[in-house]
Amino acid sequence: MTDTMPAGRITVAGVAVAALAALALLAPGARAQVRPPAGAQPRAATGAALDTAALRAAVERVAAATIEIRHDLHQHPELGNREVRTSLVVAERLRALGLEVRTGVARTGVVAVLRGARPGPAVALRADMDALPVTEATGLPYRSTARATYSGQEVGVMHACGHDVHTSVLLGTAAVLAGMRDRLAGSVVFVFQPAEEGPPAGEDGGAEVMLAEGAFRDPRPSAVFALHTDPELPVGAYSYTPGPALASAASFTAVVRGRQAHGARPDLAVDPIVTAAQVVLALQTIRSRNLSPFAPSVLTVGILRAGERANIIPAEARLEGTIRTYDSAVEDTVKRRMREIFEGTTRAAGAAFTLEFGRSLPALVNDRALTARMVPTLVRVAGEANVREVPPKSFSEDFSYFANEVPGLMLWLGVQGPGPVSGPLHSPTFVADDGAVPAGIRAMAALVVDYLGGGGR
Repeated sequence: MTDTMPAGRITVAGVAVAALAALALLAPGARAQVRPPAGAQPRAATGAALDTAALRAAVERVAAATIEIRHDLHQHPELGNREVRTSLVVAERLRALGLEVRTGVARTGVVAVLRGARPGPAVALRADMDALPVTEATGLPYRSTARATYSGQEVGVMHACGHDVHTSVLLGTAAVLAGMRDRLAGSVVFVFQPAEEGPPAGEDGGAEVMLAEGAFRDPRPSAVFALHTDPELPVGAYSYTPGPALASAASFTAVVRGRQAHGARPDLAVDPIVTAAQVVLALQTIRSRNLSPFAPSVLTVGILRAGERANIIPAEARLEGTIRTYDSAVEDTVKRRMREIFEGTTRAAGAAFTLEFGRSLPALVNDRALTARMVPTLVRVAGEANVREVPPKSFSEDFSYFANEVPGLMLWLGVQGPGPVSGPLHSPTFVADDGAVPAGIRAMAALVVDYLGGGGR
């Protein structure tokens, strides 16, 4: 896959330059303004190192400039492993704040370190930068009209999963925390990740490669936080799931091979379409008859292709799909039963098959102890009515690699505002209200301040 964005578009846009300059000016001056009142004592580990009013004021100072950056990123989306312009915007912003910046991690990823004035643990924050091959249909004044090449076809490109919000939130969080580095007891690692939606065919990328290339090496964090937009939550609300939160994802590709013949003489053929249809129906019994009713899973055949002419029984049929589970043992059972069903059904029909499984993305498991410790921080920031525990979702996220490396917590960030109702994630009508940007910054900055204030225990 090659990005068709003209070379001239790789330079940082004027609006981004202006926003970056505004944020850079804010950070140093913010230090004095976020200090506690004279005589105030830092709270204990169970309290907050920064009071809510001071945090809100610090966020308000960077909100407008950060929203401008968000609009710029939304107008100039880039597909996975092609986030060249985006990473330039991110790196320039972070350098302007005085952070240690490393670029080219996992091709286009950026890692930056903010070292506090006092010794302490390190904590990581992660945002994903890539967009999707979706043609935007929102009508927003800053909507994307970008085009690129994806799987050999020209496609529209859109931030249909809110990664522009994630990236701008993390940039705003960096500005807030850089303005109070003299009060931080420890370090913050900012991870801007490419290819969360998956790298192009034939390439590697994403969180696993960032870790392999040292994203958590110096310093090594003792915890990692992230957030993800949720179009079903209002702005100012957050949700979380202790333990297994998002499913693993494994793809599969199968080919059922029969014998071609005239459509009027099925007796001379081995029909791969009928055989594949029987396989698809039988696969649904895995969930209903082979797994515990308390072990959630999804098995979806998303592609079934065969034939070129209505009066010809073709030689083969191709199936592709996805498996979602929350437990590796359940995934193993699903794969074993799939192979048995393909083997038995094709043998009965006189056909043959091949079945291949793609690399499995692990389930995202929020560390329960870390979650329990940090939920009071969210309640302090947003109020108890705006923080809710929710059941696991069947989406997948390669933040799971980071959360498998160190204790992790991913939050859902409300993005539904008073404007147009958003479509679902990955749809051309997905809309995130600008108010989600400062709301996300408040949450992420507070999590860092409270985590480091408690010594990273």
